[in-house]
Amino acid sequence: MGDDDWTPQTQAAQALGWTDAETGAVVKPLHPSTTYLRDADNLYRRGRQYARADNPGFDQPQALLAALEQGAEALIFSSGMAAATSCFLALRPGDHVVIPEVMYWSLRAWLKSYAQEWGLVVDSVDMSNLDAVRAILQPGRTKLVWIETPSNPLWHITDIAAVAELAHGAGARVAVDSTCATPVLTRPLILGADIVMHSATKYLNGHSDVIAGALVVRESDDYWQRICSLRVRLGSVLGPFEAYLLTRGMRTLFVRVQVACANAMKIALAMQENPHVAEVLYPGLAHRPDHELAARQMQGGFGGMLSIRIKGGERAAIRAAAAVKLWKRATSLGGVESLIEHRGSVEGAESPCPMDLLRLSVGIEAAEDLIADLEQALKGG
Repeated sequence: MGDDDWTPQTQAAQALGWTDAETGAVVKPLHPSTTYLRDADNLYRRGRQYARADNPGFDQPQALLAALEQGAEALIFSSGMAAATSCFLALRPGDHVVIPEVMYWSLRAWLKSYAQEWGLVVDSVDMSNLDAVRAILQPGRTKLVWIETPSNPLWHITDIAAVAELAHGAGARVAVDSTCATPVLTRPLILGADIVMHSATKYLNGHSDVIAGALVVRESDDYWQRICSLRVRLGSVLGPFEAYLLTRGMRTLFVRVQVACANAMKIALAMQENPHVAEVLYPGLAHRPDHELAARQMQGGFGGMLSIRIKGGERAAIRAAAAVKLWKRATSLGGVESLIEHRGSVEGAESPCPMDLLRLSVGIEAAEDLIADLEQALKGG
């Protein structure tokens, strides 16, 4: 029985079962070298030349990610932004791309500024409206449709299979930011996507101590080779120690995500009953408009991210965030510790994020402690 026969949870826990052949160590060693020896005849028969192109420490996390997403190949990057922007930089000036109206704000800002200045034509659309998606596609000119599901910070769900069918009919590729779903809950490549992106800083690493990104492709083609080349030429590679930590983090991915999902559901249900909360945004709640789609597309849970809108508006939301004792007031998500953030303050005036919204990244603490802390903070501390 080889690693191809193992369940994804076992593949992650074992990190594909790789060991060090020379020493028998169950954890692969770090390789900090920045350069590699040539053979006497000036060739590189061992396959390594320079660390900006590759490092032995990349092999295991890339192979594990490809296995978990059931893709052909994977690449790890120096950040989620480096991974995501490579998908767009691999296109040609004049190409048309379609993005969601609600998505990670830093990437949206980059696309609306630099990417357009560079020559890409960028349109945004409500990805839940398939008629609107169909109408905005330009057959032969649209080259990439970018999906983020669940979408940050409103946690809308996009039907990956349906959008992929429309995009492919117009001759476009589909890329999915699956950072918050993780391969534990959703595998976009199986649903028809061509490439999946992760901000590996978040759930894949899971310990708030690594900045990293990752791409996994369904089929290695010329577009993928341009992305591979961009990683080398732009120098957006991960350090060997960070690659080691990323592998370590992925070994506990399933247990962390499962606990976070269970905690998030308990918190969402509790916040629904809280008199200081106007609305809970979480796809796991049965009354949410995209709950049925989420239940079909997300297997085993609805994620560890939710948002709550606070009665009393922006000032009340900021006041509640200031009063927490257990939750940490910080940006980012997907770590073992729970984080709370007044997201509108971060995203600014052009954001679709309501100013009464608090974004919650649920960790693996006891749910009752997290709920009690939110309740006392919402009451005014």
